[in-house]
Amino acid sequence: MTDVAVRSGRSVRPERTPARRRPKRRVGRRLHGLVYLAPALAVYVLFAIWPAIHTVYLSFLEWDGILPAVPAGFSNYVTVFTDPTLGPALWHAIVLILFFAVIPCAFGLLMTALLQGGVRGMTAYRMIFFLPQVLPLVAVGITWRWMYSDGGLVNRGLELIGLGSVTRAWLGDYDTALVALGLIGTWAMSGLCMVLFLSGVQKVDVALYEAVALDGGGPVRKFFTVTLPALRGEVTIASVITTIAALASFDFVFVTTNGGPVNQTTVPGLLVYRLAFNEADIGTASALAVVLTLVVIVFVTAIRLITRERS
Repeated sequence: MTDVAVRSGRSVRPERTPARRRPKRRVGRRLHGLVYLAPALAVYVLFAIWPAIHTVYLSFLEWDGILPAVPAGFSNYVTVFTDPTLGPALWHAIVLILFFAVIPCAFGLLMTALLQGGVRGMTAYRMIFFLPQVLPLVAVGITWRWMYSDGGLVNRGLELIGLGSVTRAWLGDYDTALVALGLIGTWAMSGLCMVLFLSGVQKVDVALYEAVALDGGGPVRKFFTVTLPALRGEVTIASVITTIAALASFDFVFVTTNGGPVNQTTVPGLLVYRLAFNEADIGTASALAVVLTLVVIVFVTAIRLITRERS
């Protein structure tokens, strides 16, 4: 047909879909997608974005929650940074990162190395280690507070193995309260890290392990040359989740020690609660919440930069 048109001296354009229809189809698809996303987006804006914006707004006010608010400028932020309790509370949160993030990730990697070969009862192991994530942290805090008490399970166990001389009220002792609190976080977060790492191992090509074995490598070399690089994404996710849990911890700290003894376990999240509900200082509490959010963002960004894959 084209050859005939050329010989006859006429030019025939190929049939094409009108250009106006394509943008309409694309716009229609985008609108359909937005319709499906609208409910979740509305909930996210209502319960996450708007409260965050409103908290920033309140941080520039002097308000007790009842009387009319008065503009305060940056005085609330000055109070936050000059408060003598903020520095120790922030340091306590940073110490908890060791117990909430570093130790659980290391333990999860160790358990992954031991279980990745295919152990009988793998489902039971995953269920047992992941159980702390299912339990409410308030229930976890109450249970561990009893276990750490004078007549609790921890002291009874130490007495049975002949270490009765070191028993004490672990959460009430000034020297051991923060460590005892951190070990609760280690117990709660280790299972999450292990399950994430075990799921990541499933995507590793078995041929890579066979290549290392042919090269004379043992289990340790397989782990460091194949498994650990393949788990870079899972390590990043686990580190971010556990670090946020350490910096924003409030509920189980409130239930177990309430910041004691002598503010030895006070964390920024607990200070926000005290300022807002005990001292009715909404503006300073909001300013501290904004500062804590910025600290969390800094730590999360640092983790992502450290663990990102180099090209």
